[in-house]
This record gives sequence, C-alpha cells and structure tokens, in this order.
Amino acid sequence: MNPRTFKTLTAAGIVAVIGLGAPVQADDVILGLITKTNTNPFFVKMREGAQAKADELGVELRTFAGKYDGDNESQIEAIESLVAAGAKGILITPSDPVGLADTVRRAREAGLLVIALDTPFDPPESADATFATDNFRAGELIGQWAAAKMGDTSKAKIATLDLSEAQITVDVLRNQGFLQGFGVDVKDINRMYDEDDPRIVGGDSTLGSEEGGRTAIENLMQRDPGINVIHTINEPAAAGAYEGLKSFGMADKVLIVSVDGGCPGVQNVKEGVIGATSMQFPLRMATLGVEAVVEFAKSGMKPENTEGLNFLDTGVELVTDEPVEGIPSITSDEGLTKCWG
Repeated sequence: MNPRTFKTLTAAGIVAVIGLGAPVQADDVILGLITKTNTNPFFVKMREGAQAKADELGVELRTFAGKYDGDNESQIEAIESLVAAGAKGILITPSDPVGLADTVRRAREAGLLVIALDTPFDPPESADATFATDNFRAGELIGQWAAAKMGDTSKAKIATLDLSEAQITVDVLRNQGFLQGFGVDVKDINRMYDEDDPRIVGGDSTLGSEEGGRTAIENLMQRDPGINVIHTINEPAAAGAYEGLKSFGMADKVLIVSVDGGCPGVQNVKEGVIGATSMQFPLRMATLGVEAVVEFAKSGMKPENTEGLNFLDTGVELVTDEPVEGIPSITSDEGLTKCWG
C-alpha cells in the first residue's frame, strides 16, 4: 500500500491509513474547523475530535461557528480569516452549500484544501472532498425499519420534520432516503416535497432544534391528528416531536425515527421515545479531516472517495431495541458505548 494514498477499509467502520511520518510542528500547519453552530452536541463532538487529533499531530487548529444554523455570513468571515492567516486547509459543515461556493472557490485558488464534513456542498465538487455519513442510506435504513415495523403501510400517515425549506443537501438526502426506504415514490431524489403519495400528511421546518420539532408536529397534527409515522432530521427535533405529541395524547401511538446517534438520542431509543435512529460518527469525520489536511500540507496528496461514491463514507449504523429481519442493527446498549465515536 502506498502510504501517501488514502484507502478505505471496512471492518469496524471506515478508517484512513496515512503515512504521516514525523510530527508536523504547530507553527508549520494551521487548519480551521468551521461548524454551523458551537452549541449543537453533534458539532461539539466534531470539535473535540478535531482538537484531539490536532494536538496529537502537533498542528494548530482554529475553530469557528455560526451564531445560528444558517448563519452564512459568519462562515464566510471564518473562511476569509483562515485564508489571511495562511492556513493549509479548512474543514467545514456548510450552512449554505450553494451560497458558500464562491468563497470556497477563492480559498481553494489560494492553495487551501477544503473538506466538507457531514453536509456536502452543492455541487459536491465545490470542495476538494467530503467526509460524511451516507445520509441517503441513513434515511433509507430508518425508512425500511419503520415500514417493516408497521407491516401494513397502506394506513400510514407520514409527517417529515425537516431542517428547513431551503433544500439543504443533508436535509434532502435524509428526507428522500427515509421516504424511499418506506416505499414512497420520491419523484426527484434530489428535491423534497414534490411527492404525491396520499400517505404523506406534510413536512415542516424544525431548524434541527427541540423547540422546532415540537412546534412542527403541533402544526402538522392540526392538519391531520391521525399521523402515525414521523421522520425527523435529527434527535433534538425527535425529542421535541415527542413532547408535542403528549399534548395530543398521542405520544405512545406514533412511530418516531431519526438520524444522528448522539448519546441523548440513543438514550431516547432505550426509553422508547425514538423507535430507531441512524448513528453517525462526527468525531471520526473530524479526525480523518485533520489527518487529511496534514497529509496535504506534507505531500500535496488529496483524499480519495469511497469506491462508487462521490464522498468518503464515514459509516452509519441503525440503532433500535426492536430489530427487524433483514435490516442490520445494534441495540441501544451497544449504541451507548460508541455514540458519535
């Protein structure tokens, strides 16, 4: 194996094998991590992973975040700051995968390696690489599980609690993956809300927050109080949806599925709040991202995609305490030992 080439291995997940050689000194390499916010536990874990790997390799990590999910201007300012500082690379979860494209292009033209973490750019080629969960597969797994669990899906009444109406890549992938996994004809796989399946009650925005999840399900329950399947963009939105259902006396009558795999979300699987969730690995994303920037700084080599995909797949696992035949899964107890690892 050429030690200067990234390889993907499937064993206990996806790893990268990189010949790093002697440690790079901190004053030789500056890299940046830019997340959507600094409060979401998912991004907190990502920052922890990046910092730990940067400390291990002896490089300087500078971290930035938007003031809120969708704060494009703060992310633009962070990119420009890193370019001015002479950084070698940027790891970023883009708030606006389209709106950031020009700024990212200028950073790449200045010689920086830009890697999207978790949320792909639109188009993905706007960045040098993407390290992410297969978000479509994550949605598909929970959709397949929900359909199998329900059995007769002809009586399903589906609500999707999404991130926003902006058709952000990660939002679209999870939504469309879930619907296709459940057996819905999604029409255009790259766009939400163009389906005509009568089982879909509707979708609403949550901004990925618990409060947003509660408000969204309350709105949709007023449209149809018979909702019995809910897909949520993440586990905070799922927790909010569960609280909202309580006010309708429906908390134990609706199947909730989600994506994330954070420890609080896995605990909610254990407690029966969420039926199943697809676990991501943000710490792994960030760790591999730091390694990739260091390798690029040393050799100019860029990471390779997972075979057959246009990104490097950092893995996904279905977590549920009610497994169904034919869909690989782990229990909530197993999930709690590896959440967001």
